[in-house]
Amino acid sequence: MSAPTIDHRGPEFARLARAVLDGLKPVFGTAGPVVVYPSSGTGAWEAALVNTLSPGDRVLSFDTGHFATLWQAMARGLGLDVDFVPGDWRHGVDPATVAERLAADTHHRIKAVCVVHNETSTGVTSRVAEVRAALDSADHPALLLVDTISSLGSIDYRHDEWGVDVTVAGSQKGLMLPPGLGFNAVSKKALAVSRTAQLPKSYWDWQPIIAANANGFFPYTPATNLLYGLQAALQMLEDEGLKNVFARHARHAAATRAAVHAWGMEVLCADEREYSGSLTAVVVPEQYDADAVRAVVLERFDMSLGAGLGKLAGRVFRIGHLGHFNDLTLAGTLSGVQMGLRLTGVPIDARGVEAALERLERE
Repeated sequence: MSAPTIDHRGPEFARLARAVLDGLKPVFGTAGPVVVYPSSGTGAWEAALVNTLSPGDRVLSFDTGHFATLWQAMARGLGLDVDFVPGDWRHGVDPATVAERLAADTHHRIKAVCVVHNETSTGVTSRVAEVRAALDSADHPALLLVDTISSLGSIDYRHDEWGVDVTVAGSQKGLMLPPGLGFNAVSKKALAVSRTAQLPKSYWDWQPIIAANANGFFPYTPATNLLYGLQAALQMLEDEGLKNVFARHARHAAATRAAVHAWGMEVLCADEREYSGSLTAVVVPEQYDADAVRAVVLERFDMSLGAGLGKLAGRVFRIGHLGHFNDLTLAGTLSGVQMGLRLTGVPIDARGVEAALERLERE
């Protein structure tokens, strides 16, 4: 990424753009277009909404965590009518509830279903294929919009096969880059709907971007140096093989949970079918403060654990195990957590790291 920035209207850039745009498709599991923005994932959220919906459209959304809450708040702010299904932040989207809500919507007022695939605040992964099956069982025409910001390139995901209409992603998680790129993978149905969607849009409009991409260019100044990094990241994923990447993440997640359980602590995710391969949220005992644990770990070991967000503040800390990550990195991470817990006075069984290592050795 530190290479000199080339002319983004020249032939060398066109070759870079085409390589990156083509290389993204297998990661999303799509043969369709992937739109790349110089933006955060939040920008990609907005792009997914404004390209497919019109003022007053009803959106079905689910309270699965902090980021699902933020996405629905954005939808409301854009003038959409959001049906926000309550949740406990320990479970993903319930496919049966999706089917029930859509079956009751006989006039097809619901225009989109918004799902966070892997909720970064909770370490819970919703079962998107089952959500798609629920839409199909209700024979409902709503679009399926899915946030994969903390799952893409880490957890199995199939945009085309699962019938997703817009997949939202960002550069800073499984793609192993700094923040700064947002993505929308777009189905044919979503692209067709975008031609008549009435929410205001200019910068986020798919149409001029896809048209310019056909020749290897963008209608705005691109984040060229992040595209350099993206090209390298896509090559890393290809070299390892996506199935191997997903298996590595699942293995590290299982070892992390083995440590948590051996410590005598609780994983926030309450359904083993929804365990995340990207991160694990750990619940601290009632009388202890997760942020105090995080502070000790940061001060003593120069390691930053994820905070509990929203209503989980002070109740959980989050261990990330995604991206460029291996067995030794995980062993060091869990050792730091274990020492931090003991220094903070949280009562644990000291065999947690050993349990994780045994799990890694078995697989």
